[in-house]
Amino acid sequence: MGSTDPIRTILDVDTGVDDALALLYAAASPEVHLVAATCVTGNVHVTKTTRNTLVVLELAGRADVEVAAGADRPLAQEWAPFTIVHGEDGLGKHVPGEPSGSASPRDAASLIVEEAAAHPGEVQLIATGPMTNVAHALEREPRLPSLLRGFALMGGAFACGGNVTPRAEANVWMDPEAAARVFDAWSGAPPERLPRCVGLDVTERVWMTHTDIETVCSPAPASALARLIAESVPHYVDFYAATRSLDGACMHDPLAVAAVIDPTLCAWTSTRVEVETEGAWTRGETVADLLDVRNRPWATGWARAENAFVALEVDAPAFTSRFVERLRGLVESRA
Repeated sequence: MGSTDPIRTILDVDTGVDDALALLYAAASPEVHLVAATCVTGNVHVTKTTRNTLVVLELAGRADVEVAAGADRPLAQEWAPFTIVHGEDGLGKHVPGEPSGSASPRDAASLIVEEAAAHPGEVQLIATGPMTNVAHALEREPRLPSLLRGFALMGGAFACGGNVTPRAEANVWMDPEAAARVFDAWSGAPPERLPRCVGLDVTERVWMTHTDIETVCSPAPASALARLIAESVPHYVDFYAATRSLDGACMHDPLAVAAVIDPTLCAWTSTRVEVETEGAWTRGETVADLLDVRNRPWATGWARAENAFVALEVDAPAFTSRFVERLRGLVESRA
C-alpha cells in the first residue's frame, strides 16, 4: 500500500462525525505521520471544530498534533451549518468536554504555508471540509501546489448528483468560491501533483453500520474513545436511515485519508474540473470534463489544462475492512 515511509500529513477539517473518524483513521495508520490538523467553519463553527479536533486527537493519544483554527466563514456567502447531520456540537449525541490542550498560536493558513515551505515536497494536505483555509493559504503563497507533496480532498460530485442540492456536494456548496480558486491553482500541474478528489461518486458507496460500530468499540466499550465513537456515529447512521433509507452512514472523509494511503482503493481519471459559482440551480456544482470535450475543436471555452484526478470507482469491501480493523485496533490500544 504505497510508500513504506510515513507521509507528513496535514488534515484540514470541519470536525463533524466523519471528520472525527478521518482523524482517528489517520492516527491509527502507520503510513501517516500526522503533524497538524487545521480547522475551518463547515459542519459547525470553527470554534467548535477546533475544540472537537483537540478532543478527538487527545482521545486517540495524539495530543502532540498541532491544531490550528482557521476561517470562520466562507469567502463570499453566509455560512449554513449542518447540525441536522452532525448534531449541535458536531459529534452527534456526544457532548465533548473541554480539551486539556489548546489551539496553536498559528492560524490555519499560516500553518499550511509554513509547514509546506519548511518541508518542500514532503507535506501531504488533505481537506475534508470547505476549502476556505486552502484558498487563504494559496493567497499567501501561490507556489503552494509546487511546495506540497500532494493535495487530496473530499468534495464534489463528478458523475452523479449532489447531496445538498441536486447538483452540489456539501463541502463545495458551502464555499464554492474557495473551491474554484483551489482547483484553478492546480491547473496544468504535473500529473503527479494533481489533486486527488474523492467525491460522492465513491464516498456514498462506503458505509459504517451499527454492527461496524459495535465491532470497533468491542475491545474496550467503556473507554473514553469507544464512548466518543458509540455516542457520535449512531446519530450519523440514523440520519442516513431517515433520509436515504441506508443501513449505514457514508464514510466521506475517512475515504479521503484511505485513498492517499492507498490510491489503488479507487479508480481515477484525470480531467478538468470547474466549480459553478453563478448558477441559480447549480451553484456549487463540480463540472468535470469526463468526456474530454476540452480537446474537441468547437470547445474553446473548455480548452484548459487538467487540474484534478477524480475517483469514479472504489473497492468498498477493502476500504471498510481496513477502516474497521484499524479503528478497532486504536480503541484496543487506548483501553
